[in-house]
Amino acid sequence: MPDGPLSPETFAPTDPRALREAFGRFATGVCLVTTAGPEGPVGFVANSFSSVSLDPPLVLWSPARASSRFQIFAGAAHFAIHVLESGQREWLARFARGGSGFSGLDHSVTTEGLPALDGALARFDCAAHAVHDGGDHAIVIGRVLRVTVQPGQPLVFAQGRYGGFAG
Repeated sequence: MPDGPLSPETFAPTDPRALREAFGRFATGVCLVTTAGPEGPVGFVANSFSSVSLDPPLVLWSPARASSRFQIFAGAAHFAIHVLESGQREWLARFARGGSGFSGLDHSVTTEGLPALDGALARFDCAAHAVHDGGDHAIVIGRVLRVTVQPGQPLVFAQGRYGGFAG
């Protein structure tokens, strides 16, 4: 075991693996973004969610351009962002590439036709406000139409792993 603290490492942001690992040092919550697709309800797991403004109420998230569902979400008139609870980890595989998605999963439908799942810590029902270029992602900004909240503990993602919040 080394004596004293470890030395920090500095590198150029041209190494994608090292940059991804550095980004992973920032713990985030995990969200499931849903919308109505041309063939039914679709979901997208994201950890790139943030509040933008209180007046007007705006949020953002960033879907990857490489995703097969990118066009559906980047062009959606409405979407719902579900902030996942620590017990909803099984939803991650369901909405990953090749997962079962909404098949066999109970959900309701909002006034705007959005698939809504019970049990999320918070759900932000949104109307599309703007989409901006974000390199290999898009920055999708939504105007919040309504919010649903309930108590619980968040699902957290950091350094390539999912877990809970220890306080």
